[in-house]
Amino acid sequence: MQRVFSGIQPSGIPTLGNYLGAIRNWVPMQNGDASLFCVVDQHAITVWQDPKELARQTREMAAALIACGLDPERCILFVQSHVPAHARLAWIFNCVARIGWLNRMTQFKDKAGKDREGASVGLYVYPNLMAADIHAYHATQVPVGDDQKQHLELANDIAQKFNHDYGVDFFPTIEPLIQGVAARVMSLRDGTKKMSKSDPSDQSRINLTDDADTVALKIRRAKTDPEPLPSEARGLEARPEARNLVGILAAITDSTADAVLAEHGGKGFGAFKEVLAEALVAKLSPIQAEMKRLLDDPAAVDAALRQGAGKAAGIADPIVRRAEELVGFLPAR
Repeated sequence: MQRVFSGIQPSGIPTLGNYLGAIRNWVPMQNGDASLFCVVDQHAITVWQDPKELARQTREMAAALIACGLDPERCILFVQSHVPAHARLAWIFNCVARIGWLNRMTQFKDKAGKDREGASVGLYVYPNLMAADIHAYHATQVPVGDDQKQHLELANDIAQKFNHDYGVDFFPTIEPLIQGVAARVMSLRDGTKKMSKSDPSDQSRINLTDDADTVALKIRRAKTDPEPLPSEARGLEARPEARNLVGILAAITDSTADAVLAEHGGKGFGAFKEVLAEALVAKLSPIQAEMKRLLDDPAAVDAALRQGAGKAAGIADPIVRRAEELVGFLPAR
């Protein structure tokens, strides 16, 4: 059985980059119990979080996912910490993974920066928990951004070592699914950097909750260059900001960069930005309205997450229990 798993941190309102690069691609993958989507709050606390803010942002993220099209009746949507099997398998994987493997993880180096010794142990073993998130469900397909490919390779290494060490063929191989015409949406202020919720400048990103005026203003202020738009995509190769804006319009309208440039090539950015802003507002307004409706009824969001956690645990508990038996843990009776 092919099973899909992916997760997203509750670290603030999702951005346009989160939507186009990940969330939107999850919607057509919904296939009942064969598709699991998780708000990964345990990953979030690898750096310190205000407890009240974490709880609020977890619910907001769940509401955003539903508003973007994830239907709790058509997939399993849940919160990571609500299913203890993740942490149980993560400890086993902590004991399977090698320090040398983790030392090669570029994301830890990026996030820890110069204060490596001051980083949490959780941040260091983050990839082991990510591996457990996936392998707890015997998931075989994981839609991710290209910046997560290294973590998936490690997850496969951990599974192979577990299978080898215990003489079994238990954990399957994971296949990364990197999809979407705008799989990597860049900052509106610097076309060489990924659009991020953690960027100190709110002008660098479109938040899914930005109203029409805010979206239009941010797009008007987005960094560009003085040249007009080219007539075909190869003319964008040395123009990161132009390439980013063209890619966003192509993604939001389910088109291609070449099709966008066939219509707008030769024009200046003033007119193009107006078209882009209108397209973004048309796409995001229904999502914003639905997200507001959901957050006005938090009990309904929480009920959907409880339902999802129950379904997720029903899949993960037998798998992780078997992994514990293979390791040699006595069964709890």
